[in-house]
Amino acid sequence: MRFTLSSSALSSKLATLAKVINSKNSLSILDSFLFEVKEGKLTLTASDNANMMKCVVELIECDGEGAFCVPNRIILTAVKELAEQPLTFEVNTDDNSIRMLYQNGNYRIVGQSADEYPIPQSLEGQYTETTLTAGALAENIQRTLFATANDELRMIMNGIYFDLKEDCLNIVASDGHKMVRNTLFACKTEVPAAFILPKKPAGLLRSVLSIGDEETVTIKFNSNNAEIVFPGGILSCRLIEGRYPNYASVIPQDNPNVMTADRKALMSALRRVIPFASESTQLIKLRLSLNNIELNSEDIDFATSAYEDVACEYNGAQMSIGFKGSTLFEILNNIESEEVVIELADPSRAGVIKPSEQPEGEDVLMLIMPMLLNE
Repeated sequence: MRFTLSSSALSSKLATLAKVINSKNSLSILDSFLFEVKEGKLTLTASDNANMMKCVVELIECDGEGAFCVPNRIILTAVKELAEQPLTFEVNTDDNSIRMLYQNGNYRIVGQSADEYPIPQSLEGQYTETTLTAGALAENIQRTLFATANDELRMIMNGIYFDLKEDCLNIVASDGHKMVRNTLFACKTEVPAAFILPKKPAGLLRSVLSIGDEETVTIKFNSNNAEIVFPGGILSCRLIEGRYPNYASVIPQDNPNVMTADRKALMSALRRVIPFASESTQLIKLRLSLNNIELNSEDIDFATSAYEDVACEYNGAQMSIGFKGSTLFEILNNIESEEVVIELADPSRAGVIKPSEQPEGEDVLMLIMPMLLNE
């Protein structure tokens, strides 16, 4: 079997797929990429047993069909230093010997039989299917991923919750201290369904999808597995099983104190005052008064403190409320609008943060839990 393809196209796809492969695998074959040549196209596959991703590469020339496996470190090293040029593979599927010819030389590699590579299980029984644009999925994963937890006891908090309803799709993540809820009104279903996408496949999807891409992504899922078909590839993954907490119940419905502030100005002020806060708590106190926010931080152990005034639009009750500085900064950093709206009820209840202008067809809401002030 002989085929030719672009070296840079191959290198780009392999670099993406390499993120699937674990540093240590229970099966040695999972240290390899699966190459499958069929109908003039090359399908590349990587797996860690729980997640499997496939990408398709167009071939310049093709003579024959077949499949073989190549160790990931060898092939990545072989192609990443090549400038853009045609790269030809000559493969003997009988002994899995591989010869790669490029402009000024060639490589010889010993591969493995494709028969040993695990085959992904197809979705069994009934499953739910929905579609959305690649750009919308990429944007919402990027906006949500930072809020997932790393909790070995509550695994359900370590993923992104997709809650498909009759009138919308809610994409939610929370670690108990912060929460993100994105609502997409274009995604609907007659029968409500939900799944929890683990952090790793969510990150893999974000790496292959482009914000602004209007091509369609199809998501199929049942209670255990999901199959996501995106432009140029497929991701199959095992889902996190369990019941996600009632996220709607923690969102305060009555927030009479509303503040509007320049997002970048608030982030800049946080950058300056956070280093003076206690390293263990990172407590930042926000003192709100008419059209003004005062940010205060203090570290009693090292006798350091900082405060800064930031102009805003606010005519609610005077209030002092504490937040973890790094968490507040993360939330502001994952909102795209120039201004943010912060809705508060009292110092003991969660603050709701929204962009001043919502993305078209979406509703973005972020929530941050307050910290106790010693006053």
